[in-house]
Amino acid sequence: MQFQRLRLSGFKSFVDATELRIEPGITGIVGPNGCGKSNLLEALRWVMGANSAKAMRAGGMDDVIFAGSGGRTSRNHAEVVLTIDNAERRAPAAYNDSPILEVVRRIDRGEGSTYRINGREVRARDVQLLFADASTGSNSPALVRQGQISELIAAKPQNRRMILEEAAGVSGLHSRRHEAELRLRAAETNLARLDDIARELDSALNRLRREARNAERYRRLSGEIRTLQAAVLHARWAEAGEAVRRLTEEAEEAARGVEDTARAAAGASARSARAEAAMVPLREAETVAAAILNKLAIDRDRLEREAEALADEVRRLTAEIARIDADRARETQSAADADAALARLAAEIARLEGEIAAAPSRGPELEAGLRQAEAERNRLQGEVEALAAQVAAEAAQQRAAETRAEEARSRVSRTRRALDQAVREREALGGAEAPEARAA
Repeated sequence: MQFQRLRLSGFKSFVDATELRIEPGITGIVGPNGCGKSNLLEALRWVMGANSAKAMRAGGMDDVIFAGSGGRTSRNHAEVVLTIDNAERRAPAAYNDSPILEVVRRIDRGEGSTYRINGREVRARDVQLLFADASTGSNSPALVRQGQISELIAAKPQNRRMILEEAAGVSGLHSRRHEAELRLRAAETNLARLDDIARELDSALNRLRREARNAERYRRLSGEIRTLQAAVLHARWAEAGEAVRRLTEEAEEAARGVEDTARAAAGASARSARAEAAMVPLREAETVAAAILNKLAIDRDRLEREAEALADEVRRLTAEIARIDADRARETQSAADADAALARLAAEIARLEGEIAAAPSRGPELEAGLRQAEAERNRLQGEVEALAAQVAAEAAQQRAAETRAEEARSRVSRTRRALDQAVREREALGGAEAPEARAA
């Protein structure tokens, strides 16, 4: 297989679509440092399945996408297309139907890479095997970088063996052998897992056998139980038949008893109808007595309330009479005191008149004392008259209160007599109701 073209778009410094033609013979790329010569070699490695960001001189695989510059914005994807001449049909059998192979690797920022061969999406492993069968690949010693010659000279035998295997064209077989070994190890793991599953199935089978034996025993016991239940049901059916016969006889006897009872009930109904007709006047009398009794109960309640009110009035008037008696005694004492004061003043006036007559020279002084004594007497007389009027008024109030108390006592007596009369009438009505209750 011969590489023909390498087309880059958005890969590192190749922001625009750029195509590199690889002609037969030697194709060289010449340019100053930083022009992107190493980017072309990394694009070739990348499209052949390189999965190491370090080999791409990047911190992450998304760093191979054009990150932008002062005059250009960044891109969100990168794509590298490698066109291979397959005229000799040395590719794997799955791709030998076309003389041209077009291998495409595309990466979208944050979403990872996708591979296509001739427009069909494939795995990264398929692309790596394709180039391994052609004795090349992303890690092929044929892709020589700076300082790699001295590294190969000083390499260990194992690393030089990889170079020889690739030169002999068996690196693809080595990759396939490694893949086959991985598959064999996976198959061994699956076999070990199958052994575990087989042991689990054996234990489950033993458990199912035990359950089957239990189920068989259950079916056998169920059959015996059904047989016993059938026997029990037959015995119950026989007992039920005997009970039906006995109950039929009892029902016939009960029917005869019902007929006798019906005849007796008919006679009782007739007697009840006659008694009901006789009870109509008694019920009317009971209704009238109940109305009277209700009226008497209402009157009794009213009279009891009036008696209580009158008793309260009597108690109030009695207390008022006692208060009036106390006031009258107090006023009588005041009047007696005033009379004593008047007698004392009269004696004082007589003494003063005698002194005036005996001593004319003290006449003005004694006359002034006499006038003062007469003024005091007049004042005391006024007080005595006022007390006498107050005593008379209190006596009148006492007489009026005694009159009201007497009237209240008489009303209480009348109310009590009316209450006793109502009680006697109620008792009489109660005695009249008793025969009616006995008749009912």
